[in-house]
Amino acid sequence: MERDTGSSGEAILRRTAEALERRGFKALVARDRKEALSKVLELIPEGAKVGIGGSLTVREVGIPEALERRGCKIVQHWIPGISPEEDMALRREALTSDFFLTGANAITEDGLIVNVDAVGNRTSAMAFGPSNVIIIAGLNKIVRGLDGAMERIRNVAAPLNASRLKRNVPCARDGKCVDVKEGCDSPERICRIVTIFERRPMRTNVSVILVGEALGC
Repeated sequence: MERDTGSSGEAILRRTAEALERRGFKALVARDRKEALSKVLELIPEGAKVGIGGSLTVREVGIPEALERRGCKIVQHWIPGISPEEDMALRREALTSDFFLTGANAITEDGLIVNVDAVGNRTSAMAFGPSNVIIIAGLNKIVRGLDGAMERIRNVAAPLNASRLKRNVPCARDGKCVDVKEGCDSPERICRIVTIFERRPMRTNVSVILVGEALGC
């Protein structure tokens, strides 16, 4: 269940941004998705090559369309009708982008960035490849501690994403993780790779934009 942030949302955003800065990330706070889009456009120059991970947040903010209007080259695999081979080629090409845009599954108030991936292109690009990474996260992604991050991922983000992707896994059916009790051995399992960013990767610039509204799964 998502945490009720109530009127303390601004304080949570500010506290989390300060924690991220202490860990070496560049942290920005946006009131809403409109301001978040403006901050993204300030960070990315015209004509840049921009890779985009599988992120609802990035698309809810309207970033791909805005970047295309600026003449940026967009590399993303969310294209209906492409073949599996084309899909993988685009995922690999995104690793060589000038900028990589993605969301986060969870960010802790003390500055950990936690993600779970199925293929690994998103988590790989966040750690190494593109020189610049921009992470956009709504207030709903901010949690208390690593246990809170894993709870959110397994019982909120993963079931919602598995259902959206029509994966034949227990959490898509039950709305919660069954891995601890029963084990999830489905070939369509999406929880395969866990990354925890404790500090900014040494040779990658990472900006985190925290948004004062709920975005993504």
